[in-house]
Amino acid sequence: MSENNILEMNPGNSGLGKVEIAPEVIEVIAGIAASEVDGVSQMRGNFALGVVERLGKKNHGKGVKVELGEDGIKVDVYCLMKFGVSIPTVAQKVQDNIRQALLNMTALDAKEVNVHIVGIQFESTKQEVEQEQEL
Repeated sequence: MSENNILEMNPGNSGLGKVEIAPEVIEVIAGIAASEVDGVSQMRGNFALGVVERLGKKNHGKGVKVELGEDGIKVDVYCLMKFGVSIPTVAQKVQDNIRQALLNMTALDAKEVNVHIVGIQFESTKQEVEQEQEL
């Protein structure tokens, strides 16, 4: 790994050059893999990312932090769960899905995949407001 936080891969002695993967790419892969799991309501982001998304730019790496260390890749995922799901079961599925996606797309095995549950998403109040307006 180099000083500028880019992960260098050695695909072998093919003589064609080297492959570098930016941490942002790993964040996007992990973010999409986590949001695909049933039971995850949304990924956590900050206010600035929320404003950017409302302006039309989707940020798939939202709620994911990647650290490249000497001992491997550490991924931290911050997400909200849907009300009523089994948090340990869904968190395990998130870890498995992220690990498998990284392995399939980059041939990298994450040393750690930490899932941080930062909230519970209840049923949308928008549906309740619509029902009240119909009465």
